[in-house]
Amino acid sequence: MSIEIILLALSPIFLAFVCYEFIKFRRYYNIKDSLANAVLALMHQGADAIALLILMPFFYWLYEYRLFDIELSVVNVLFAFLLQDFLYYWFHKASHHIHWLWAAHVAHHSSTKMNFSTAFRQSLMYPIAGMWVFWLPMILLGYDPITVFTVVALNLAYQFFVHTQVVGKLGWFEKVFNTPSHHRVHHSINAGYLDKNFAGVLIIWDKLFGTYAVEEPSKPCKYGIVGQLNSDNPFKITFHQWAYLIKSTYRAKGVKAKLNVLFGYPTSAIKHK
Repeated sequence: MSIEIILLALSPIFLAFVCYEFIKFRRYYNIKDSLANAVLALMHQGADAIALLILMPFFYWLYEYRLFDIELSVVNVLFAFLLQDFLYYWFHKASHHIHWLWAAHVAHHSSTKMNFSTAFRQSLMYPIAGMWVFWLPMILLGYDPITVFTVVALNLAYQFFVHTQVVGKLGWFEKVFNTPSHHRVHHSINAGYLDKNFAGVLIIWDKLFGTYAVEEPSKPCKYGIVGQLNSDNPFKITFHQWAYLIKSTYRAKGVKAKLNVLFGYPTSAIKHK
């Protein structure tokens, strides 16, 4: 349960940042949007807690087949952070390129606002989509499941702080780490920004694998998703793409076509109403 405990423990800090930003930079907020984000966060945390409770026996069974016995040390923990961040990059990129995963991830991108509360806008469907599958290599390598999910939680905690418009460029820090500027690009649907900057903590992965884009002053970010959902209903935010995915898969003719809908590049449920 470490992932929930860590994020809950950090909640007062997160809420303090949200309150400060809301008071000082009210123009970046919409009350209904932020309330929806809060409800989605609670739904997401509940789903994750249940999923970990159900899946932890499987994780420990898999741990029995680990390649190495990795003891906790400064070096091994740092490597765990590096490896998990690398795996997060591929999970995140896959979530934008595979329809099945996008059906869960789209909830996070569906707001046209960009502020600290946007970090709370998550989907309860991540366990169904299979986000946890991306962390299995760490367990097989020899990291205890508790260590793995603690690192996952800390990675996600860092990402809270990149969801803001009030922080500009951060100099040398931009060259190595994910920053608000990098992440504003990621949340944008502008040409040249779409499907860029998948980093969790380190932006180096995007630079290595050709998915990096710089925020340009001449190209203000437009937030949201292609088509724009325009809804503050947490259930519509969570399930609209799943409904479209199921319907599209059913309508597709033949196994190959159905698989292409499920695992091909996602299309917008909004554009295809």
